[in-house]
Amino acid sequence: LGESYPVFLVNSVNPARIQGQKTGAFEIVDALGDAPDIHVLPVGNAGNITAYWKGYKEYSAPFESETAGTLPAVSTKTPQMWGFQAAGAAPFVAGHPILEPDTIATAIRIGNPASWDGAIAARDESGGFIDAVTDEQILDAHRWLSAREGVFVEPGSAAGVAGLLKKHAAGEVPTGKTIVITVTGHGLKDPQWALRTEDGSEVQPVKVSNDVVTVAAELGLEEK
Repeated sequence: LGESYPVFLVNSVNPARIQGQKTGAFEIVDALGDAPDIHVLPVGNAGNITAYWKGYKEYSAPFESETAGTLPAVSTKTPQMWGFQAAGAAPFVAGHPILEPDTIATAIRIGNPASWDGAIAARDESGGFIDAVTDEQILDAHRWLSAREGVFVEPGSAAGVAGLLKKHAAGEVPTGKTIVITVTGHGLKDPQWALRTEDGSEVQPVKVSNDVVTVAAELGLEEK
């Protein structure tokens, strides 16, 4: 479609996507003063983990400028890259493509990632890993982000947070480290999950009259 029509391909098959996205790593280093110790990301098509790792590597190496000569490295280190896939769509964890990926996290419901080689390189070169989280863990993290941080993301974007919470519960997150988590997609891309309760049932609207006493009673409020 992109070859024959005025449509711009923006997934990670397009090298311009990776080149642009790597600058996110530059911004993180600029904000923190150095690279983090660990960078956690959701993994679907694997453009994110590929691009960020590329950026971290470039910022940690001297740069040859045509006008200024050799410029020193900006960061002193590179982070471990921790990637998390949905358990029903985890080809990196399985070690092979998944023919029928199945997860509520539509953004990472990908069985054969376009940036397969880049993700493997990011994982292995950084000393990191790619693991999986369940849909239940993803939705728990999705609700946690909204309730605790006021950050409304789509379920796929909550996979990284779900993964870090999973590792923390298992005692596998080192203390005293700087950890960055990328949450990549807005909740309006998959809004139906914000309208469900923890048991998966849909939230039903409650209609009350618009007088103060009735509204306060419905909300469980007590007078000052």
